[in-house]
Amino acid sequence: MHGDSITVLRCARGLRLAKMIRSTGMVDYDSTRTFDAWEVKVATFDDLCGIISRLIDRPRFCIVRGALINGPKATKIRRLVHADPKTGDAATLRQVPHRWVALDIEGISRPEGIDATDLIACARHALQRLPVAFRDAACLVQATAGHGIKPDLRLRVWFWLSRLTTGAELNRWLRGAPADASIFRPAQIIYTAAPVFEGCEDHLPVRIVRLAGSGSVMVPSAAALAPPPRQDPKPLPAPDSPRASAYAWAALRNAVVKVRNAPINSRHPECLTQSRNLARFVNAGLLSEKDMKDAMSDAIFAAGKTREEGEAIAVYALSHPSTSPLPEGVR
Repeated sequence: MHGDSITVLRCARGLRLAKMIRSTGMVDYDSTRTFDAWEVKVATFDDLCGIISRLIDRPRFCIVRGALINGPKATKIRRLVHADPKTGDAATLRQVPHRWVALDIEGISRPEGIDATDLIACARHALQRLPVAFRDAACLVQATAGHGIKPDLRLRVWFWLSRLTTGAELNRWLRGAPADASIFRPAQIIYTAAPVFEGCEDHLPVRIVRLAGSGSVMVPSAAALAPPPRQDPKPLPAPDSPRASAYAWAALRNAVVKVRNAPINSRHPECLTQSRNLARFVNAGLLSEKDMKDAMSDAIFAAGKTREEGEAIAVYALSHPSTSPLPEGVR
């Protein structure tokens, strides 16, 4: 039997990693830059349920999928998969496969006749929208802050998988399912605490329930979830070709559109992907560094983040370009 672990994070005293609900509305999580962190061993679904059930009443705690690079304990760290080129802070988390998975489910209308307080009925309805392997498996169901306030179902559902599975495999397997793929990334916070209520009572009598089921979720084989074979790249014009500039600028425009239109939870990774791809053009002499930096800064700003973040991503990408080879004609 393969063992596993969960990386638990704790923010500074006085801050909270839980939403606050008041009679006047909902208040978002506190912003925190550094955390204390440690890895907790889990060998079974029972272990997983025990940890999540204990964390539900601890608003200073959350978890991430990534493992500590210098584990199993660390203090005052940032959540970094790559070194921060602006501050020099080293990476602290690495991607690892897991037997456990959390699915953030939302966007499914709650049917008439199912009350938001009936988490079991809500979960059974939501599970029908997932791949067949999930529908009859044992799971732990947690109501997130918006459940019962917003009209759709808002659930975080925890499963135990039949094998160690990477975030990339989960992305490919669950594409199209009503589950937020951002929490498959190693540094993305997975909130575990119930909301904090101030001046009002919790509208849900129970926020976490365990559903009996057939055991672990049977994951498709690694071959079935492998990325599609890489297509041969289209030929690019050589740097001295009169078509080179037009080709590079077309690539730049396409990258800007993709970053501008990226979903909220994908803006940073989309900008990083596009910047690393464009870095190849810069290195080949088809684009200038300035044009690439300006374009990515403006694109991510249009998507709702800061120009400074876009420039930092571009700087990182220039020293970490995509490893995909340029087509014939650019060498």
